[in-house]
Amino acid sequence: MYNIVTLIVELKELLSRYAADTGREFHFFEFNDGTELLENYQPDFDLIFMDIKMEKLNGLKTAEEIRKTDRTVGLFFLTSLSQYVWKGYEYGAINYLLKPMKYGRLKMELDRFFSRYQGREEPYISFANDSGKYKVLYKNLRYAETSRRNVLLHFDDQEQVIYKNMKEVASILETQRQFVRCHASFLVNMAYVKSVENLEAVLTTGEHIPISQPKRKKFMAKLADFWGDML
Repeated sequence: MYNIVTLIVELKELLSRYAADTGREFHFFEFNDGTELLENYQPDFDLIFMDIKMEKLNGLKTAEEIRKTDRTVGLFFLTSLSQYVWKGYEYGAINYLLKPMKYGRLKMELDRFFSRYQGREEPYISFANDSGKYKVLYKNLRYAETSRRNVLLHFDDQEQVIYKNMKEVASILETQRQFVRCHASFLVNMAYVKSVENLEAVLTTGEHIPISQPKRKKFMAKLADFWGDML
């Protein structure tokens, strides 16, 4: 019968063996329960191994919460019950490992993970607010708008505040060529712009973003360049 402490020790031994065999480096963060993981979650985690059966908050519920703020982190479920496997895929699991874990299977799955994702890390912005910690791919971020002294980021099916002013946010996002200021209070991802109507950018989602007269000429020039590169 596995307990979480035994499982963590065994997993670390296997991962250390894999690191020695492949020259890869791991930084371990240990949590004994899903609640503890969520309380200490960092958006720059790359890979999570999670037991499905945990006392306070099980692995499936924990994964459900993680996917609300981070859709890219790799998830491996650990289980001795095969009936949970397909349920795990609903939360974007990369794969599952049956207990007791075998090094050969672990190595095969990690080799597959690294061959698929190594060097393909998509750029993202990470931030924390009163609602939680978020990791948002730039490609999923539609636009940003000033909200009082902070900025509201619009991505996927939600909007979240980032505790920075527009100047600070623009300095981050404009390192990515698809983002451009179209208004003192708005910055838009040109990949979502479907058309321009007078002083508004119409997004593929149907949203209308204002374009200020002083910024219109520069915005239209950048948009033309962006659209030209996409043809």
